[in-house]
Amino acid sequence: MASKQRVAFLGLGVMGYPMAGHLLAAGHDVTVYNRTATKAAAWAAEHGGNVAATPREAAADAAIVFACVGNDDDVRQVVLADDGAFAGMSGNAILVDHTTASANLARELDATARGRGLRFLDAPVSGGEAGAQNGALTVMVGGAEVDFAEARPVIDAYARACELLGPAGSGQLAKMVNQICIAGILQGLSEATNFGVRADLDMEKVFDVISKGAAQSWQMENRGSTMIAGEYEFGFAVDWMRKDLSICLAEGNRNSARLPATALVDQFYAHVQARGGGRWDTSSLLHLLSND
Repeated sequence: MASKQRVAFLGLGVMGYPMAGHLLAAGHDVTVYNRTATKAAAWAAEHGGNVAATPREAAADAAIVFACVGNDDDVRQVVLADDGAFAGMSGNAILVDHTTASANLARELDATARGRGLRFLDAPVSGGEAGAQNGALTVMVGGAEVDFAEARPVIDAYARACELLGPAGSGQLAKMVNQICIAGILQGLSEATNFGVRADLDMEKVFDVISKGAAQSWQMENRGSTMIAGEYEFGFAVDWMRKDLSICLAEGNRNSARLPATALVDQFYAHVQARGGGRWDTSSLLHLLSND
């Protein structure tokens, strides 16, 4: 069990909002910051925590500062700007970045933090909005073992699995592996669903039986029924997935890892966006096959 800590949480989107709530429910003293102040005020009204006007103010006196924002540029803004978190942190505090961002940014922030007498962990998450709401996220972490050991009991407030995978940047690299896997699985599931429907199979029954065998996946069990029904107005958005896959493809170019299937699925998602599906769930790859 984690001892009570003074913590800050920067970014109250679909993931950060419930994650910060779990920290407060676990007994921690939580101060939140969100770029849209009304969202922070709504969080405080619901949970009873504190609200800060800037990341710097939120981070002051916090032992651990959590961030969960959109992309590399957003992280730099909330962490490195004059009113950013690093300007307010002190006393060997730890910044835990849950944003899905580049490994290069993680290494940059780690070096900057240590130059200021601070500490840093890159810790992207998987599990989606439901995982955040249920406190059942998977957290992939890069950084120093001693820093991880200190932060992990606090992270456990919203994690079902949390693993240190190597030095700074390793968490982001692991998240790239995760997204590469998901992209391939969703394309295969989309093709299989379309094939089965056109073959006049009862796909609910098909998924029920094959999900008990080697074809089983989280995506099949959690998205199979909605894909059959053509429902996509929820979940992890295509726009976010394309952001993530662009990070994967850039890293693949850097380390000479060939990602032909990932590049192809990324283009399929571009077609979904062109159909107006940028906010659809990533399972909407099926829409390209069933509505061609």
